[in-house]
Amino acid sequence: MSSLTDLGAAAMLAALRTGEVSSHELTRACLERIQDLDSSYRAFLTLTPELAMKTAAAADRRWMDWRKDPQTPPPPLLGIPLAVKDLLCLKDVRLTCGSRILDQFIAPFTATCVQRLLDAGMVPLGKTNTDEFAMGSSTENSAYQVTRNPWNLERVPGGSSGGSAAAVAAYLTPAAIGTDTGGSVRQPAAFCGVTGLKPTYGRVSRYGLVAFGSSLDSVGVLARSVEDVSLIFAQMAGVDPLDATSQDVPVPDCSMDGVKSLAGLRVGVPHEYFIAGISPDVEKAVRSAISVLEGLGAQIVEISLPHTSYALPVYYLIAPAEASANLARYDGVRYGLREGGRIPGDTLLAMFEKTRGLGFGAEVKRRIMLGTYALSAGYYDAYYGQAQKVRTLIKTDFDRAFEQVDVIAAPVAPSTAFKFGQHSDDPLAMYLEDVFTLPANLAGVPALAFPAGFDRQGLPVGLQLMGPHFREDLLLRTAHAYQLVTDWHRCLPPTPNLAKVN
Repeated sequence: MSSLTDLGAAAMLAALRTGEVSSHELTRACLERIQDLDSSYRAFLTLTPELAMKTAAAADRRWMDWRKDPQTPPPPLLGIPLAVKDLLCLKDVRLTCGSRILDQFIAPFTATCVQRLLDAGMVPLGKTNTDEFAMGSSTENSAYQVTRNPWNLERVPGGSSGGSAAAVAAYLTPAAIGTDTGGSVRQPAAFCGVTGLKPTYGRVSRYGLVAFGSSLDSVGVLARSVEDVSLIFAQMAGVDPLDATSQDVPVPDCSMDGVKSLAGLRVGVPHEYFIAGISPDVEKAVRSAISVLEGLGAQIVEISLPHTSYALPVYYLIAPAEASANLARYDGVRYGLREGGRIPGDTLLAMFEKTRGLGFGAEVKRRIMLGTYALSAGYYDAYYGQAQKVRTLIKTDFDRAFEQVDVIAAPVAPSTAFKFGQHSDDPLAMYLEDVFTLPANLAGVPALAFPAGFDRQGLPVGLQLMGPHFREDLLLRTAHAYQLVTDWHRCLPPTPNLAKVN
């Protein structure tokens, strides 16, 4: 492994500041590693080498100017290579959302959160693979390729931000942007042994994020450490007039300075998250990690989130209903794939049917049908309306819990990374992989996943922390204290046997 790609984002920034390395060298090292190894992982859908090298050259010029005249501080991420999930717009770069229906679509503008990172000096390496329209827990639903888990190439990286998680875990990039509608940052972070943050709903602008579930979608960060996640999150967060759901709440200081002890911190452990069917290895690693928090001074408090068992059915009514409405725009008329409509006698309805039938994959069609049914006349109140009422109860559970504790600790997923095809014929089993992550999205609270050990097969296990609305800083500081005394986040996956994979 190149020593330059060993560096995390914070370490890269420190090396750039001293002039030890250039952004050109860092970016070239990442692109060469992607070229050498991504045929094994298949984390990237689109690479932007020309844009990356052009941006890196501009960053190096700015660093040189700063060294000559250090009066004006350089942008906080100047020269750092990053990857972006292919669900976010980057102007003049292909945007597919992992779907054939957007094949060869070129984004006409840049998402707000991506633009903020560019303004902060980010060097864009490319777009990472995703389950189609973020609908999946394994990245097997991408219309283009299946991404492999760097810890075991026969297993999934999680989803839907599996491409971003795999790219970070494989040291192809120091960090990547992902999205989280029901666990799509945290679950792949856990499966790939990296750190992933889902911010509070409304903390990071969704403008330029292709919508799946509009009341659930969040843009998050994946990196190899809490320190790196914090560095990038701080630049993405903040109110945006282009997103009516973004909140004008001050972004807290997320610096890790002075974080060591957790004395006085109350950590809640909900018994509903340790259910029958959870892997014994996962439970053992999670409880061991909670003990580490206790050893750092935290007080462990047993709590209850009584409506947790309803999160799965509630989510799979609300999310598909919102997806059904959001995906209605892909009709072959304005942009994207168009099938039919060119032959005399073809009707507009026939064009819609052909375009959507050929353009959407099986999982997207399944969720559109579920959502359309839940919203249909005679069923709206019984399904979607009722689900929203129960969602309020789930949020109330969290509100009451945070009157007793500061953060909540729980598993990220009931198992470690599973084999390809293991849940292909059983959608419910696949949906159950998100059973521990869905409640945070329904309640809108921030949640963080980070490495907490391995199972007996050598696969990473993640610990999840959830906090009150807009207290990402509390989660990050707690996890940073944990990472100061543990080494799980520094463990490296094996180098792939290229001859075997290819």
